[in-house]
Amino acid sequence: MTPSLTLYIGTYTSPSKLGRRSEGIYRFSLDTRTGALTQQSVTGGIANPTWLALHPSGKVLYAASEVREHGQRSGGAVVAYARDPNTGELTRINDALTLGAGPCHLSLDPTGRLLMAANYASGSLTVIPVREDGGLEPASQVIQHTGAGPVANRQEGPHAHSILPDPSGRYVLSADLGIDKVMVYRIDPEGKRLEPADPPSADLAPGAGPRHLAFHPNGRWLYVTGELDSTLTVFAWDAKQGRLGRVQAISTLPEGWTGTNYPAEVAVAPSGRFVYMSNRGHDSIAIFAVDVATGELTPVGHEPTQGAFPRHFALDPSGAFMLVANQDSDSVVVFRVDQVTGKLAPAGHVVEVPMPVCVRFASEGQNP
Repeated sequence: MTPSLTLYIGTYTSPSKLGRRSEGIYRFSLDTRTGALTQQSVTGGIANPTWLALHPSGKVLYAASEVREHGQRSGGAVVAYARDPNTGELTRINDALTLGAGPCHLSLDPTGRLLMAANYASGSLTVIPVREDGGLEPASQVIQHTGAGPVANRQEGPHAHSILPDPSGRYVLSADLGIDKVMVYRIDPEGKRLEPADPPSADLAPGAGPRHLAFHPNGRWLYVTGELDSTLTVFAWDAKQGRLGRVQAISTLPEGWTGTNYPAEVAVAPSGRFVYMSNRGHDSIAIFAVDVATGELTPVGHEPTQGAFPRHFALDPSGAFMLVANQDSDSVVVFRVDQVTGKLAPAGHVVEVPMPVCVRFASEGQNP
């Protein structure tokens, strides 16, 4: 039997630039020898399932419905799906409103008792308790961010773009593109809420527009993409105090390149030796080597994504393959990862998926 991994691809369900329309959440299998992708099924009945998160048990998948209103109800929503343990097929359990507009990112605390959503359009965070069966209760807390940044057309107010628990499970961090801050909260699982840490945030350079976050496997360093200034910022993370200290900011683009670009996803190799980040505009994966003593980054190179506007990518749990979701070319492209150099090489496998924007492996070892 060919060894394979199950993965899910979230999409926008509005028509793509190429005129195709997504049906919802696509399920594929990845051949771990060749990197070939085979489509298994599609789960419909959800608008814009643009971010997917897996329960720590692996038995439930959650999808953010990135809309301003869910049907006739106020706010976007999160939909919970039970996963068949044998096939990976999804069965809807229920949904819960985020009470915020445009939920674009989800994560769960390590216990799986709390699901947290970042609402981009309203600049807020939502805490949703999780039932024993993985279903969702009504939201227990909404936190509204405040402030603005210097980029008038993108930072007129807060835009919470991601939310991620730290490796200790005691804190949650949220990148807010609109206010150039990474917000830090303590998790109160009994109170089903988040409390501001002290200090409550860390600043990025004005106009950076922080988007996504990734922790190093050692839990000491945090990497933050700057969507508006094409930077990757390195922070030192003090898990005991819940504090961030800025270490480095580095360009995500080749020297001399001056086109329009919007960095998106960031991920750390399972080995901890390399950091990867997607450039939308330059349409590449930027590759960086990690200094094992300081967490600082050194550029290794850039790999073209063989498509347009790479919104998201994911490394398989072993770190052997990278799957890149090219939103504007309706394609998911598979790359092999050189474990010694960190460089990428096309594996020769491309599949058509309308407006793919999130890749989630149904296996341990992935970022939330």
